[in-house]
Amino acid sequence: MIGEGSKVAIHYTLSVDGEVVDRSDEHEPLEYEHGIGQLVPGLEQELVGLAAGAAKHVVVKPELAYGPVNPEAIQTVPKTAFESIDGMQVGGMIAGQTSDGQNFQARVADIGIETVTLDMNHPLAGKTLHFAIEVVSVA
Repeated sequence: MIGEGSKVAIHYTLSVDGEVVDRSDEHEPLEYEHGIGQLVPGLEQELVGLAAGAAKHVVVKPELAYGPVNPEAIQTVPKTAFESIDGMQVGGMIAGQTSDGQNFQARVADIGIETVTLDMNHPLAGKTLHFAIEVVSVA
């Protein structure tokens, strides 16, 4: 049974807003060590006590997944800061470095005439996650 320190392999299908966004059945199962934070907390909590062969549907609210959307992680910057990026489009991801040398990844939320709005929240922040889980092995 899954508990602290268990080596676990699961197959999963992750759906968000009614659409499948990730699944493991097209490749190897996801392997993780239980209790060290490799999964979102809400999913990890729901797997405790399951044994190999178990199947379960798990709903994880944003608070126990990637958190709520943080408005402070949405910033508008001058478009001139992105002159070296070709093909930037709304919804696309960009990587860069802040003026103080910190690396970042962000989704382009809006492109205006003189500004670009970046959303540095995790893409699944604020979303309820629906997992269909099958426990493949527990050691």
